[in-house]
Amino acid sequence: MTSDVRASPVLPVADLDRALAHYAALGFATSRHDDSYGYATWSGLELHLAVDPDGGGAEVFLHVPDADAVAAAWAGPGTTEPADRPWHVREGSHVDPDGNLLRFGSPLASGA
Repeated sequence: MTSDVRASPVLPVADLDRALAHYAALGFATSRHDDSYGYATWSGLELHLAVDPDGGGAEVFLHVPDADAVAAAWAGPGTTEPADRPWHVREGSHVDPDGNLLRFGSPLASGA
């Protein structure tokens, strides 16, 4: 087995241009494969954006070193401030215009 395993979630989007612009505004580098498929990359994360007229929304959990820093960088509509959760994670979230949920969290310090 290799240690080079990684995942690239595929998020359904109704309008690829709108989705690429949204992720670019959050600080992602974006590109397109064609008129129905694109990519958004940020800090080693690669999201695939696939046009799906039926939509539906997906959910991705991002393990980040500092949830507060991510919330500050993504401040604006769709982003919630992180809060300490009972499962020992400081967690916030962001919902994109297509209803895809990006939850992001960092471990709480020991004893928190």
